Amino acid sequence: MPTLDPRTTALILIDLQDGIIAGDKGPHSAADVVARGKALAARFRAAGAPVVLVHVGFTPDTMPSRTVDQPRLPAEGTPPAFHTLVEGLRQDGDIVVMKHHWGAFTGTDLDLQLRRRGVKTVVIAGIATNFGVESTARSAWELSYDVVIVEDASTSRSAELHAFAIQHILPQIARVVASDEVMLA
Repeated sequence: MPTLDPRTTALILIDLQDGIIAGDKGPHSAADVVARGKALAARFRAAGAPVVLVHVGFTPDTMPSRTVDQPRLPAEGTPPAFHTLVEGLRQDGDIVVMKHHWGAFTGTDLDLQLRRRGVKTVVIAGIATNFGVESTARSAWELSYDVVIVEDASTSRSAELHAFAIQHILPQIARVVASDEVMLA
């Protein structure tokens, strides 16, 4: 993978928050994804590149439709502790985005925040690969950003769900790399 320009590249970490990291994950543990996310964020900050921390929370007024075959969102919304970013992740200068959908661009000012900073490439990682990461990547690609997905800094509810997105969906809209392949000039 070519070296990325920190003046035009941002890191977007999806849903590294207390309510999401709990429970089984695959193929990478939540602890490993958080550790790799923190390491990536430190490298981006050191290079002067923006770090975007996205977290999700729902209230009855901000929730997407629950009229689906398998609703997973609680009708009463999520408690505040659910959307608390993992300890030690947020640093001064980070951009923090609260979303109410799977993707980080829908209903937020993320695109505006990135464009104001001259960002052309987004590096995306987090939980869950086939939900928040994939949805954010799709929107970024549709908005004409170059997209990089960090495979080993992302995970899902199962190894199978993660693998399907990594092997069949994301390579059509992004470059898929390992965390040690992400290089900033």
